[in-house]
Amino acid sequence: MKKNRLLTAFAATALAAACVIAPAAAQAEGKTLRIVPHADLKVLDPTFTTAYITRNFGYMVYDTLFAMDAKGEPQPQMVDSYKASEDKKTWTFVLRDGLKFSDGQPVKAADCVASLQRWTARDNIGRALTAAGGKWQAVDDKTFTLTLERPFGLVLDGLAKVSSYPAFILPERLAKMPADRPLTEVVGSGPYLFKRDEWLPGSKVVFVRNPDYVARSEAPSGLAGSKRSHVDRVEWVVLPDSNSAVAALKNKEVDMIEQTPPDYIEPLRAEAGIKVGVIEQNQAYMVLNQALPPFNNIKARQAVAHMIDQAKFVAAMGYPPDLRRDYCATFFICGSTNDTDAGSKPYAKPDLAAAKQALGESGYKGEKIVVMLPTTPTYLNSATLVAVQALQELGMNLDIQSMDWASMTARRSKKSPLDQGGWNVFLSSASEFNVNSPLNNTYLAATCGNTLPGWPCDKELDELRVQWIAAVDPAERKQLLDRFQERAYQAFPNIPVGQFSRTYSADKSLKNLDLAWSVPNVWVLDK
Repeated sequence: MKKNRLLTAFAATALAAACVIAPAAAQAEGKTLRIVPHADLKVLDPTFTTAYITRNFGYMVYDTLFAMDAKGEPQPQMVDSYKASEDKKTWTFVLRDGLKFSDGQPVKAADCVASLQRWTARDNIGRALTAAGGKWQAVDDKTFTLTLERPFGLVLDGLAKVSSYPAFILPERLAKMPADRPLTEVVGSGPYLFKRDEWLPGSKVVFVRNPDYVARSEAPSGLAGSKRSHVDRVEWVVLPDSNSAVAALKNKEVDMIEQTPPDYIEPLRAEAGIKVGVIEQNQAYMVLNQALPPFNNIKARQAVAHMIDQAKFVAAMGYPPDLRRDYCATFFICGSTNDTDAGSKPYAKPDLAAAKQALGESGYKGEKIVVMLPTTPTYLNSATLVAVQALQELGMNLDIQSMDWASMTARRSKKSPLDQGGWNVFLSSASEFNVNSPLNNTYLAATCGNTLPGWPCDKELDELRVQWIAAVDPAERKQLLDRFQERAYQAFPNIPVGQFSRTYSADKSLKNLDLAWSVPNVWVLDK
């Protein structure tokens, strides 16, 4: 215990020193908001990776044509006006006046078209738009159109998509760069400017208020409305050690921890000067690499699914009882509009006999299984260890390889044999906006031929998804939703392992905490 106190004190001292790395003049310019992010920033291109830290970076420096408000409704953001033809096959959008990129160039319709073409090549809804015959075209500098071969009911929802992947607007020259590698140049029209000269990977990411940002007049709500910052400077202070992060918050060296370490939720709730707030529902899940044996065999994936005890996973992650569910039968977030238990009955409880039978039918003969074990965040480390125990009980030959989260997110994109850096299993989690429908759910929405880590492919799911998108009658949509989940419980593009509520922790002196949302909308906060 004494050693832990000394380590915490040392970490807090080190943080205090780190926080004055920036020049004194910069500190004196105005208010600085310091936030501990959930991970270190490695990739700067939010159209290249599904990593949430890169998505969050995107919302700091880029803007979107539409944005989701706190009620989950899409609202115009960069768009001033829009209209759809009577047959819903032609959409026309007009940009707001004065929009400007951080390099001084005006935002034009051609930039939007190129950005949306890049987005549709990566995103689930974007691909579905393309499959509906969607084509983007600039009409003049402020006007562009979307034409469709058949109506598509989720046009605005897609343009306002919160995550994986948001339709961020980039300059045309960058949007047209090859999409097979991440962009490194950052030019956006969002509320902040990225201070590359002060970026210390593994330590600190710095943003300053964008003086040319053109805010909307509406009050902020979720990611919609005004994004005019109340502070002049935002620093992401990278503190992967939970003790250090919590000590820094208590000592007022940082203002907020984006994701409260689960083991510290109850202690921080008891702190008079700290607010712990619930911001969204999350689903933890296991990804099995379907590009390599043995999980290219559906029976091997079913075998693992028979081993899942969700109560063990969420308990191990450390979330208090009021912030977790011991069991959730749906792939689409329990309590959401698409909540369904269809197809779940055979997997409601762990069944070792059924698991071993399915594994035997898969032809598995004891081949090595590489499990990527993240050292951070701690809740995924704990959940992965529960998965390791289940896989070992099933009789699998495991090679457990530890690495930090940033390294794991880079490695998971490798579609290589095991002896060349490939892998078989990792665990992750997703917010409700990435889970709550057959089109939003990142893994269930992945069509065959996708680039998603794990490379799930099931043609029957693909067809059912298309039918669900096209359905208009509520009863038919519900029937198709159930059929979709029934197939998901057979094919397992991923395997849900538990649902929990994510929280932030912040100094109570921060203003507007009641407006804090799922994606860190830091522009609403004031000191």
